[in-house]
Amino acid sequence: MREKRLFFPLLFALLLASRMCHTGILWESDGYPMAAAVQMLFGKTLYRAIWFDKPPLLPLFYVLTGAHPGWALRLEDALYALLCCSIVYRFGRDLWSRREGLWAAGLMGFYLVFYVPSAVIPVASDLLMLAPHAAAVWMAFRRRPFWSGALAAVAFWISPKGVFVAAACALWDPAGIPLMAVGWIAVSGPAVAWLWSCGALAPYWREVWQVGLFYAGTPPAEPVKNGLLRTLNWMGFHAAAWVAAGWFLIQEVGRRKRLPHPSAVPPAARWGRRFRLPLHAHGSGLRWAGWVVISAAGVAAGLRFFPRYYFLLLPVLALMAARGFTLFGPARVFVAALLLIPLARFGPSYAAALGGGAWSDTGMDRDSRAAAALIRQAARPGDTLFVWGYRPELYAYTRLPAASMFLDSQPLTGVPADRYLTPYAPAEQDEGPRKNRAELAATRPAIVAITAVALKNPRLEIAHYPELQAWFAQYRQVARTRDTVIFRLR
Repeated sequence: MREKRLFFPLLFALLLASRMCHTGILWESDGYPMAAAVQMLFGKTLYRAIWFDKPPLLPLFYVLTGAHPGWALRLEDALYALLCCSIVYRFGRDLWSRREGLWAAGLMGFYLVFYVPSAVIPVASDLLMLAPHAAAVWMAFRRRPFWSGALAAVAFWISPKGVFVAAACALWDPAGIPLMAVGWIAVSGPAVAWLWSCGALAPYWREVWQVGLFYAGTPPAEPVKNGLLRTLNWMGFHAAAWVAAGWFLIQEVGRRKRLPHPSAVPPAARWGRRFRLPLHAHGSGLRWAGWVVISAAGVAAGLRFFPRYYFLLLPVLALMAARGFTLFGPARVFVAALLLIPLARFGPSYAAALGGGAWSDTGMDRDSRAAAALIRQAARPGDTLFVWGYRPELYAYTRLPAASMFLDSQPLTGVPADRYLTPYAPAEQDEGPRKNRAELAATRPAIVAITAVALKNPRLEIAHYPELQAWFAQYRQVARTRDTVIFRLR
């Protein structure tokens, strides 16, 4: 019992220590929502005065800490990771026992530390959706469909992939779908009303959904090869969990075959302890497999397969693996040894983060911090900033208000940020970016920062666009770093 009481304090200590190694770093997934949060703190309205192609709950997470980089942000990240672990613990405990709950929480915490740092450290949309995802399916399992639908809606207002969470909930409790819809409306109704009252509903539709659909409809080169490679990498780093999860499914199928049909079981014995699925219900293995398939479909949506997308699979994997480890018996030691793979691969990254220096993964962030220092030196009271390229973290580091609603040049070029450094035609119809460039040309930012996009891809230079040539001629270069050139209004 003493070990169980120490489990969560030790788990939180691990999560906190890992996050505190990154107090001096902002990852790309931190920068964009934090930049939006900074502008919200200046009093600007999301979507109407801030171009933002993610749902509104994401920047609100960063507003909680004042949108400041540093230890408070990483403490918030660690507390959120602990919340995810606590949810799967309770889910596993209700499904089986406390032992499986502890395994689920431990695996969740382990994989929220020892994986790609740019994915597990910043609480971006895919990671922020993890807690409501697990909680929504848990509520579906407990036959609380209203709360299941409400939590699925919370996931949806963090990321459009919340629709896959709703599908998983419906799979676990088909009879509760009507009440899930009520819970969904109870959350989504006020969100829509708030957007409408702020005059941001139409911009929300345009920025989040229309632009998002254009983005998803323009997959990168060789998406199948890219997807297979990244999925195999992810499965390799999570090999211990996948082996245990596979063993659970094998045992589950075998157990179901040995059970009598429900009609042969007395009514009083058809239910396990409270909140469990019917003890003799057929097709439980299908529910688990269906949850995996639904989550995998969410990962594959858009065919980009970034490491952070795989968080959709983590709740179901952690729970199945937790049960699998308990079913292995003493042999679990050999399977658990596979955890050394991600430990050996990603453990040294925390020493690199603490050491700073020439760690290649943080080269862009180091350049952003250097550029932000030069911008602050050149800035005067009341100055505004515009960033051409994709370095939204500059707004967080400089704390300057944006001169326009655009935090980067994606809506001005129609080219997604993951295509900036390769020759590529606009992903969005040209009329939208043209109107956005005309809107930018009507502003007069005091400082303009040109990042690597224009330095390495001449097709995306500001001077390449006729609407911005005369506008940009008003600026003179005042400083530069390796990958950022800083201009000031003449």
